[in-house]
Amino acid sequence: MKTPSRSRAVRAPGGLSLRLDVRALLVVLLLLAAAGAVAIALIGTGDARIPAADVIRTLAGQGTAYQDFIVNELRLPRVLAGLLVGASLGLGGALFQSVTRNPLGSPDVLGLSQGSTAGALVVIVLMSGSATQVTVGALTGGLATGLALYLLARKQGVHGYRLVLVGIGVNAIGTAVNGCLLTRADLVDAARATVWTTGSLGGRGWDEVRPLAVLCAVLVPLVLAHARGLRMSEMGDDVAGALGVRVQRVRLVLVVSAVLLTAAATAAAGPVGFVALTAPQLARRLTRSPGPNLVPSLCTGATLLVAADWYAQRAFGADQLPVGVVTGVMGGGYLLWLLVTERRAGRI
Repeated sequence: MKTPSRSRAVRAPGGLSLRLDVRALLVVLLLLAAAGAVAIALIGTGDARIPAADVIRTLAGQGTAYQDFIVNELRLPRVLAGLLVGASLGLGGALFQSVTRNPLGSPDVLGLSQGSTAGALVVIVLMSGSATQVTVGALTGGLATGLALYLLARKQGVHGYRLVLVGIGVNAIGTAVNGCLLTRADLVDAARATVWTTGSLGGRGWDEVRPLAVLCAVLVPLVLAHARGLRMSEMGDDVAGALGVRVQRVRLVLVVSAVLLTAAATAAAGPVGFVALTAPQLARRLTRSPGPNLVPSLCTGATLLVAADWYAQRAFGADQLPVGVVTGVMGGGYLLWLLVTERRAGRI
């Protein structure tokens, strides 16, 4: 019996032809629908509850003045920030895991999150800076950490195993620096820093949404334009080079893009844990497709984060949790389940 193909050939104008993975496309559409449904439910959640139909009507510009203020000014920026932060972390995690060829090659492990946190803590503890200054500090810390990773791991090009090993060391140094900064803070700044380092979408407005949206609008098309080279480089540098891929150039562009996405997401919401680590692996399991799965990882990250934020606001009544706590529990539970599954299968 012949097994039906997972992909279909699509003929484009100009004689071009491409292969379309039907299952991956279906997964992406379902994830987008789930993210949209959770986003609408999240907008309606709060002290002033708004039914989903009224939320949709208000987003279409047909709500009352009261609903318009609640939806478009107070809640929509937070939801958009969650979608963009989750998408950025999911895509950044997929890029790092593909470049390093290691499922643990995520910003959480490589030290980028700790570097961004260190930049924010310097502003909070040493300068008592404003929210905008904290964002700039987190972005600067993430970019500086990414540059240090590249310089330390670069030897005749950037290779995955060196990047992971250097990242583990950078992560340890960043953790120590952050602990030192917290011990030097006074009580007020320490409390503020603790809330920020947990990862939260609370109080996020259009000032956090706009820069991240612009960055995503620039970097996502750039990353997708290099997806073919990334897929080929997973077969090995020699094979990819023989097929005409400029491996080191592609790798450098994608690593820089992943660093920018991760740093910007951390600057917008703090170090939200485990999304960048978990989303690409969940996307790969859902699509059952080899390769980096960039678009499914992006959609999985966005869906995971808004779902975690909805749960954080609904599960404990008035005592809302920062979204980073929920993603940490979810990610830790997923990793434990994955380890048990792999052990039963005899792969570890």
